[in-house]
Amino acid sequence: MSNSSVCCAFESPILDQVLPPILFIEFILGLSGNILALCMFAFHMESWKPNSIYLAHLAVADSVVLFCLPFRADYYRRRKDWVHGDVFCRILLFLLAASRAAGIFFLTAVAVDRYLKIVHPLNRINRMNLSYAMWVSAGMWAMIIAMTAYLLGSRHFYSFDNRTQCESFNICMGSNPLSNWHNAFYVIQFSVPTIIITFCTACITWQLKNKTMDTSGKIKRAVQFIFVVAIVFIVCFFPSTASRVAVWILKVWYSECSYFSEANLAFYTSVCFTYFNSVLNPLVYYFSTPAFSGTLEKLILKLRGRKTEKIVATVTSD
Repeated sequence: MSNSSVCCAFESPILDQVLPPILFIEFILGLSGNILALCMFAFHMESWKPNSIYLAHLAVADSVVLFCLPFRADYYRRRKDWVHGDVFCRILLFLLAASRAAGIFFLTAVAVDRYLKIVHPLNRINRMNLSYAMWVSAGMWAMIIAMTAYLLGSRHFYSFDNRTQCESFNICMGSNPLSNWHNAFYVIQFSVPTIIITFCTACITWQLKNKTMDTSGKIKRAVQFIFVVAIVFIVCFFPSTASRVAVWILKVWYSECSYFSEANLAFYTSVCFTYFNSVLNPLVYYFSTPAFSGTLEKLILKLRGRKTEKIVATVTSD
């Protein structure tokens, strides 16, 4: 921050008590779902499609977020006291920001892919091979890293009551280019994909309403998929974005830290919903393709000790 900026620091006993167990639960649930998803993508996917490529990258982004959660839980358990040094603080905040953006971008990519296949099935983009999807994914990662790499170049330490806070978001009076960009990117990366996903969902729904296609089989599953994507996206990313916008509005009216205590509490509480995206995304994978859900169901049967239909049929015939 510039020397002219005054940043607010708040005591948040509620956050210190509530966030560590919530983050730990999200870590356990998300880790289970995403390890299963990564194993499915790595070892059990019989046929790859562009949609599968985007979902695999989404699973990687979720795994990075989950790696960071235990450190954030420990940070809040210590009443927002970071003990792991400046370098790791920068790396952790960069990983969280980049993975959040990647989660949003790849959710948007799978929504657009499904929209093209349903609403514009004859579009030549639908005939692109897997290398095209890989180049799109690499381009998105490059853009994400370029937009969040600034977090690696500056300190994010703030001293308060003999504790060292490690935060990428702080309510500061005055203007700072990096802080302004961080806030703007946080809102833009939600607003633009929201418009795209809403458009895709509306077009698919309108297509079905006009009865221009069959509502059974693959089409029905595709509709379920796009609605799951939209719901997961809104539930996970809208609260934190709304609270960030609320802080902007308050800064227009007020310049004293006392007016921002509730907004600060709202933002850090809503960030938990952002992390919860890594827990819910396995639902997106389940509804993505019959191959994924079918393989998952077979795996569950094996874990429960049940035999496959072929083996059961053989035993019965004897």
